[in-house]
Amino acid sequence: MKKSFVFLICSVFALGTSGYAQTKKTGKGAKPASSVLSPADVAQGKALITKSDCFACHKPTEKLVGPAYSDVAKKYPATQANVTMLAKKVIKGGSGVWGEIPMAPHPSVTQADAEKIVKYILSTK
Repeated sequence: MKKSFVFLICSVFALGTSGYAQTKKTGKGAKPASSVLSPADVAQGKALITKSDCFACHKPTEKLVGPAYSDVAKKYPATQANVTMLAKKVIKGGSGVWGEIPMAPHPSVTQADAEKIVKYILSTK
């Protein structure tokens, strides 16, 4: 009876830890890019970016003053956490990640619009 109890405990532990390791590898709670980058948000983001001053410093596929959108998309996976973080950088500005020239803040852009803009940028991969 002791042997079967020990076997049961070891089996439960092995199943529990393998499930945990698998969760850690896939990123607990991470949404796939397809669910973060909805076609409607990407289209709205593209429309918003064309009406903004973003093209004064950025281009879709080549570096200008700031990085190309495609380079940003390669650096940051399309997760909701990255969308939120990058949208805050659009609003508050930023520096140091892509060189010495800081990105100007855009305080008049709402968080929702900034997230749509970022979703468009992350779709340019």
